[in-house]
Amino acid sequence: QVLLEESGGETVQAGDSLRLSCVDSGQLFSLYAMGWFRQAPGKGREFVAAISRSGSTTYYADYLKGRFTISRENAKNTLYLQMNSLKPEDTAVYYCAADRVIASEKAFRQEHEYDYWGQGTQVTVSS
Repeated sequence: QVLLEESGGETVQAGDSLRLSCVDSGQLFSLYAMGWFRQAPGKGREFVAAISRSGSTTYYADYLKGRFTISRENAKNTLYLQMNSLKPEDTAVYYCAADRVIASEKAFRQEHEYDYWGQGTQVTVSS
């Protein structure tokens, strides 16, 4: 079983950096591909970044333009999202998600491909 819990969200100023963490207490973390999604107020949930089980392959939303980095430490059952040069439009609830089998880059970017989700952590960026 996968049990995901995000942390690290807070209120920051535009231009600041923040690192989110997602811990899996289910002890099968290395078997799962992982992703980060976000949901801004009044909007649907959107893809942010994803990473393969080994961490060797990563994918990012085009709109990020290199500001965010996804990584994982399988020995610590932890997924990270390093966010730099934050903008007010990055304000959202950030969710981590996991799935055993994701077969393509397109699938990594799609919310419905993920079976397990955390509760989310709020990131607020003030101007």
